[in-house]
Amino acid sequence: MTGGSVFVLGATGQVGRAAVAALAADGWDVRAGSRGGAGDGTWPEGVRHVSVDRADDAALAGAVGEGCDVLVDMVAFGPGHARQLGALSDRIGSAVVISSGAVYQDDQGRSFDTQGRPDGFPRYPVPIPEAQPTVDAGDSTYGTRKVALERELLAAAGELPVTLLRAGAIHGPHCRTPRELYFVKRALDRRPVRVLAYGGGSRFHPVHVSNVAELIRLAALRPGPRVLNAADPGAPTVAEIGAAIDEVTGFRPSGTFLIGGPPPSPSVGETPWSGAHPVVYDMGAAERELGYRPVTEYAQSLPATVEWLAAQLQGRHWTEAFPKMAANYGRDVLFDYVAEDAWLKQHKAG
Repeated sequence: MTGGSVFVLGATGQVGRAAVAALAADGWDVRAGSRGGAGDGTWPEGVRHVSVDRADDAALAGAVGEGCDVLVDMVAFGPGHARQLGALSDRIGSAVVISSGAVYQDDQGRSFDTQGRPDGFPRYPVPIPEAQPTVDAGDSTYGTRKVALERELLAAAGELPVTLLRAGAIHGPHCRTPRELYFVKRALDRRPVRVLAYGGGSRFHPVHVSNVAELIRLAALRPGPRVLNAADPGAPTVAEIGAAIDEVTGFRPSGTFLIGGPPPSPSVGETPWSGAHPVVYDMGAAERELGYRPVTEYAQSLPATVEWLAAQLQGRHWTEAFPKMAANYGRDVLFDYVAEDAWLKQHKAG
């Protein structure tokens, strides 16, 4: 337990909600900052809500006020945000900042940024250590901006000790782009068949919000300049994820068709976890440096996620419930049953 003070920036986002709850339960005096300044009904009493616009330097400085022992930043995306935190280093004891596994590149320079090219999907070591090379810092993609953020913060670590958490595929309630929707909506639609590319064997390492929150809690207790991966204890395949969601929903498709290679089209066989090669993060450093032990496993966490997704879809088209998901993946791609049926008909005929 601790009596220190912590300011959580981006507190009402998916990870922020869980982090505020974990920190408050651990005895921190928590101020939860968000643009709306609203709270979460599940938070313990005593959490203070603060309205703050991250884009406004003066507003952020005013919200931080006289300072805090730890600042937790969920919404930092580039060197400008790093400098913004650096300017407040005289009022912040240490920081914990969310980065991303998207920063890594393989030994041929392939990364998430190149996966759309022929043979562009990265071939990472399994598992990926934090020492794996990263893409160049820049402003062109999500990954390059995160690298720029990391480098700026680590360069100033003498003034502001920072733990950077390179998160995998974050899952759990309150996600704006929930990958689990791919199987949950099919179950709700009673979709009788599914088609999976790469033999259903793709692995994109997930991390539940409660596990990220636990890493944040531990890093807040142990300030220091470091970069750590953030992932669940296991990295299930796409087929295993589908089967785990089937167990929760109680719906099992009558047939699963496995394509040995890549999707024949974006609408057939492609899932939000699909990739030609595994993406699995090494959690050894977090275990050694923070004493990290996961709070939950993937299948164990699913019932709450599925319940939340089903509630969001109640009476609404999925694109209305999850507009960012539709923008990222396409309105007519993830659930194009007509295209799937046409492929299945052609496949069976062949």
